[in-house]
Amino acid sequence: MEKDSDYGAFTEKFLLQSSSSSHDLPLSGLTFAVKDIFDMAGYVTGFGNPDWARTHPAAESTAPSVSTILEGGATCIGRTIMDEMAYSINGENNHYGTPVNPCAPDRVPGGSSSGSAVVVSAGLADFSLGTDSGGSVRVPASYCGIFGFRPSHGVISTSGVVPLAQSFDTVGWFARDPVVLRRVGRALLQIADAHPVRPAQLIIAEDCFQLSSIPSDRVKQGLVHSVEKLFGAGHVLKHANLGDVVKDKVPSLNCFFEKGNTSQEDNIPSLAALSSAMRTLERHEFKNNHGEWIITVRPDIGPADRINERVWEAVRATDENIDICHSVKTELCAALTELLGDTGVLAIPTVPGLPPKLHTDPTSLEAYRHRAFSFLSIAVVSGFCQVVIPLGMYEGLPVSVSLLAKHGSDGFLLSLVETLYATLKEQVGSLK
Repeated sequence: MEKDSDYGAFTEKFLLQSSSSSHDLPLSGLTFAVKDIFDMAGYVTGFGNPDWARTHPAAESTAPSVSTILEGGATCIGRTIMDEMAYSINGENNHYGTPVNPCAPDRVPGGSSSGSAVVVSAGLADFSLGTDSGGSVRVPASYCGIFGFRPSHGVISTSGVVPLAQSFDTVGWFARDPVVLRRVGRALLQIADAHPVRPAQLIIAEDCFQLSSIPSDRVKQGLVHSVEKLFGAGHVLKHANLGDVVKDKVPSLNCFFEKGNTSQEDNIPSLAALSSAMRTLERHEFKNNHGEWIITVRPDIGPADRINERVWEAVRATDENIDICHSVKTELCAALTELLGDTGVLAIPTVPGLPPKLHTDPTSLEAYRHRAFSFLSIAVVSGFCQVVIPLGMYEGLPVSVSLLAKHGSDGFLLSLVETLYATLKEQVGSLK
């Protein structure tokens, strides 16, 4: 296995191109890398773990999402390291090494699509494919200072992708600029080019920004000023406490509230309950997908981010409250659709703080993880699309903001980001 000497992001490097040589294809001239969770004909899909690779044959066919990119004219330069069994948001892998975060080498790159984010951030590829079930594109995009897109659930085929939890699995992608991000999206989503768009409203989730350890003005003010400059202050900008909306409109969450947990100093109770529901259904589906293999093979799973503990916790999980989890999904989708309408956008922090340091004791990260999943679970459980927008550096480390739009509004959201970004860069620069 050949690894990139500077960033250690690849499991293997190669060149794979479309059989068509047309320069008129939508992705001609672009290079990309693929997370080692996608099937590619003739290669063993590694799933981040050597025992998985050892016990599975080479794929007979290529995942449709990868084929679509190749048919669009892009050149694949290799496959990338990921967290073991896609079960972490840190990006550390004890078997294959941890890809080096180009923006902050002493910090985690984010996972589970760690290598895919690193190759883009380092300029080794123009874009890359990852997957996002609980946050595996959005977190590394934020930590590595690049764009990341989690599409609406179900709009891009996950066939030929090793599943984590089918209720949440999506094929996402990374890019360094919004133009490439949108070009890739048009190919994967099979949508026509869209004209510049104007949001009916942009709702700032004030309670979520207050929960972040990064000053809210540093994260949201550039966005606010950009929207005002492009679309006028008018009625576009609005503010909401998202936790109240979720509490009032998603009654099935009641059984997931932690007893006595009413303080909002460290979390938003309704979003913490949402995260709990997400993780309950994720464990259930992970167990159904991989429990038998784990019990039979008893794979060597490294200690990074307690992945081994969480994998076995999932295998031993009961089926309690699974039906209620599906009700939560339905209710949240309806609640957020009502909140945003057809062309509304919700702004939230992508993650609750700066990238953690490498090898941080997992126990000390628990509170951070809980806050992170309270943000990440919003798109996951609703099925909405979400884009991560880099906002430069704060205290020498990358920060970002995220925008969400209703299910099926992926093309609208990609177009909006491209419309916003030049002004947003100017506004963020003025805040430094």
